[in-house]
Amino acid sequence: MIDIRNRHIAVIGAARSGLAAARLLKRQGADLFVSDASEIHPEVKRSLDDLGIGWEENGHTGRTRRVDFAVVSPGVPDSAPLMKFYAEEGIPVYSEIEVAFWFNRSPLIAITGSNGKTTVTRWLEHTFEKAGRECLPAGNIGRAFCDVVDETGPDRTVILEVSSFQLDHIRTFAPDIAILLNITPDHLDRYEHQFERYEASKWRITSAQRPGSLLIVNADDPQIAARLGRLERQPVPKVISFSATAPVREGIGVRDGAIYFNNDNEELLMSTDEISLPGRHNLHNGLATALAARVSEIENDAIRESLRTFSGVEHRLELVRTLEGVRYINDSKATNINAVWFALDSYRMPIVLILGGRDKGNDYTALSDQLREKVHTIIAIGEAREAIRRQLESVVPYLLEADSMEQAVTLARQKARRGEIVMLSPACASFDMFESYEDRGETFKQAVREL
Repeated sequence: MIDIRNRHIAVIGAARSGLAAARLLKRQGADLFVSDASEIHPEVKRSLDDLGIGWEENGHTGRTRRVDFAVVSPGVPDSAPLMKFYAEEGIPVYSEIEVAFWFNRSPLIAITGSNGKTTVTRWLEHTFEKAGRECLPAGNIGRAFCDVVDETGPDRTVILEVSSFQLDHIRTFAPDIAILLNITPDHLDRYEHQFERYEASKWRITSAQRPGSLLIVNADDPQIAARLGRLERQPVPKVISFSATAPVREGIGVRDGAIYFNNDNEELLMSTDEISLPGRHNLHNGLATALAARVSEIENDAIRESLRTFSGVEHRLELVRTLEGVRYINDSKATNINAVWFALDSYRMPIVLILGGRDKGNDYTALSDQLREKVHTIIAIGEAREAIRRQLESVVPYLLEADSMEQAVTLARQKARRGEIVMLSPACASFDMFESYEDRGETFKQAVREL
């Protein structure tokens, strides 16, 4: 635990993680204030006032520069002038999960990857519940890590979803079990369109792991597989893997449609057909969940029950309703190209696809094979409409544009036939039209219900 009493600290950003960090730092006796480049929500202002924490909004004054260190919210890019100042002056900058880790008293499982983080976090939570084990899900899902720290202890496990942005400013953050699910292009606008920088941010989850810690990786992911041999030769962390295509030397793998644990001896767990969620990506997610549960000393019976009964997460391949023989699927959480590829790969019937939002430097042509095989109509929404039309107009028979989600759903109903699917799987951020991917998904669901 780090002594931060009377340290001068700036918390940059007053959204969920910033407020959580401020509350924790205040409880620990720090001298801090909160600064946001935009207007702070009135309820947050009242909360800060009640706690006796100073704040400023609509810009950063010189006070943000006279600090011992800063805690930065995930939404603040390194390209921001204040972040450049901190880098030039050598002022330490930490993420909210780093601050929380200083005071954490629980075993910690941290999950990252371009896709599947939320599913695996919730699936692990489900597995712990089936095993009668206490856990605290937090991080990029639900409650911020700083908000659950006071509830931590050796008898309960923190299951933490972490994004690349949260990993960009860690120093001592060291999960007992780190899970790296996959690495595919995402958020390239944040990383100056350099995939290598984004990839490095994901690997940072291992940077401070200690002897006795574990790294669980996807042996089927090309970016991870390229490093796997070198990683396995390093003493810290100990690397174990999962694969949906073959047995593995140490970890969990698949052979002849059956799932096996491997650690010197091969041990049958169950058939792949018994996993509750569809699609190859969910087989990977289930394998990662099972392996993390196993090394957390959860019995196989509980693991099997969890893999058979988990119903998925909201906004990820979520069936909204079936109307006139057409299934409407909400996959609003698919905010990158790879997530959309996996969504399309999960179905074998014709699809009307609602695609678009705030573009993140996407190459939509990477979806061409799946689109030609399954999608007869794309309905493009948001700021990405022009890029989608330019890249995909020749790929599908019909490409339409909509000015709102309600219009997109109406057009989709007109184009879809009995036995087909209408799917919102946007491949983009939501912030051009919506507050969040959850808001986007709820708007889609409401429009579908009103058909």
